Amino acid sequence: MTQEATVTWLTQEAFDRLAAELDYLETLGRSEIAGKIEAAREEGDLKENGGYHAAKDEQGKQEARIRQLKHLLKTAEVGAAPESHGVVEPGTVITAVIAGEETVFLIGNREIAGDSDLDVYSEQSPLGAAILGLKVGEKTNYTAPNGKEIAVHVTKVETWAGQ
Repeated sequence: MTQEATVTWLTQEAFDRLAAELDYLETLGRSEIAGKIEAAREEGDLKENGGYHAAKDEQGKQEARIRQLKHLLKTAEVGAAPESHGVVEPGTVITAVIAGEETVFLIGNREIAGDSDLDVYSEQSPLGAAILGLKVGEKTNYTAPNGKEIAVHVTKVETWAGQ
């Protein structure tokens, strides 16, 4: 999956939280991993050193997260949630009947929601792409990743109020 040059909407709080995470990972986080790798190296034979391999795996995951955060922050559009006008757009909370069940979720990047329990669907997801631009009361279908056709009825669109 490629990282597209699309703009991602973020609240100022989400942007600040992610920038702080990036700062930590690039400074203390890297130092901590380097210390774990060095300590594991001192244990001897690296071929059979589980601690060394675990630390290297952790380092790889951390570097991937750093790249992800840099891209996200570089392409972010920071501001207040868009005022809801009954139209599905990034940064709005949607109530919809999906395959017969009422569901409430946020359209946007999952980083927006932070610690919220609210489900988040990106604008590029099959569901997100299908409902972007729909108004309250409108219906559509989308094709799920498993190939199944799923009916969606948008019943409410609200402004994201944060956590």
